[in-house]
Amino acid sequence: MPATKKSSYDVKDLGLAEKGKNRIEWAGQWMPVLELIRKRFVEEKPLAGIRVAACLHVTTETANLMITLRDGGADVVLCASNPLSTQDDVAASLVKDYHIPCFSIKGENNETYYSHILSALEHKPQITMDDGADLVSTILTKGQHLVPEILGGTEETTTGVIRLRSMAKNGVLKYPIIAVNDADTKHLFDNRYGTGQSTIDGIIRATNLLFAGLRVVVVGYGWCGRGFAMRARGLGADVIVTEVNPTRALEATMDGLRVMPMEEAAKIGEVFVTLTGNKSVLRAEHFAAMKSGAVVANSGHFNVEIDIPALEKLAQSKRRVREFVDEYTMGDGRKLYLLGEGRLINLAAAEGHPAVVMDMSFANQALSAEHIVKNSKKLEPNVYPVPTDIDEMVAKLKLEAMGVGIDVLTPEQVKYLASWSEGT
Repeated sequence: MPATKKSSYDVKDLGLAEKGKNRIEWAGQWMPVLELIRKRFVEEKPLAGIRVAACLHVTTETANLMITLRDGGADVVLCASNPLSTQDDVAASLVKDYHIPCFSIKGENNETYYSHILSALEHKPQITMDDGADLVSTILTKGQHLVPEILGGTEETTTGVIRLRSMAKNGVLKYPIIAVNDADTKHLFDNRYGTGQSTIDGIIRATNLLFAGLRVVVVGYGWCGRGFAMRARGLGADVIVTEVNPTRALEATMDGLRVMPMEEAAKIGEVFVTLTGNKSVLRAEHFAAMKSGAVVANSGHFNVEIDIPALEKLAQSKRRVREFVDEYTMGDGRKLYLLGEGRLINLAAAEGHPAVVMDMSFANQALSAEHIVKNSKKLEPNVYPVPTDIDEMVAKLKLEAMGVGIDVLTPEQVKYLASWSEGT
């Protein structure tokens, strides 16, 4: 295969490729479901000739998804879905070793970030893959001419699904999207176990804090918040939850956690982590109440969860004290610490979700792309769930890969579950 032309990529340093290739191969060993799909794709080529533009976190796991799509016959291009989530060695290896165009540099500014998205869209995609819906929103604002050729798209994360459902509700979504995030084999595992572990990992790498005895405030008790709270509690933290949803707040209470308004939590918390998908859930009045030494981090998709402009305005001075830690000194001398510039801490300071859990998420992505190719003519511009048979197939393959067996219903049980006549 010929080397990728220089004009078809923008990465930090191709000299990092060897390290990236080793790490991509390591992650691949822990993604058996995706590997099974890749082997079938090699034989069947279900994506033959299909142009795919992906706007995802450029990690070792994403690299294995891109390779799977390519081996299925797709013509793939990748750009980053977050300015701080790129692993530069992985981006280099995708270009040099796997000949997959990549536009992604860790730490890129907003101008470069959006220029990379536009570069990916020059590919004239027939399928889009998003993590946060920036690709779709850019198409709708700057790339309407691309819409007629687009068969459909997929969306990886909660924030993106929220944006896309808003687009659909307001009649501006122009092509069908499959909400991969909402598959049971995605949000029940990736969001809970993946975010739970990787958020802890990012905070510890950035700060070297001991979680045992730490008063940790979990902002939002969705699947990501549940996972992080579970892991923080397992490490011995005193976990406090803040919520706006009464059902989730009740669940957190019955899970044995303290629940209180942020107005109260701000006064006693030592580490605050936002996982809501909303904006300004930590804002000026909360910063004003926090005690000196408080650490603030975000594990939601966008950095708007923390009102950083308000923090900047309150601060008398700012300095970087560790690689991913900015110290803000308030007018009264208190010091507050913001991690990873308020971006996804698990990807800014660590490596994101473990490959084992991304195996299921990206298996859903690959199979959803195949589903779009086969069924695009039947799909209207709307947000669709992952088909149940795909979701269940991913779970079944994952269990088999783990060596776990389950029971099968007997004919009598099948008949009973389908009938209404039998009672007491």
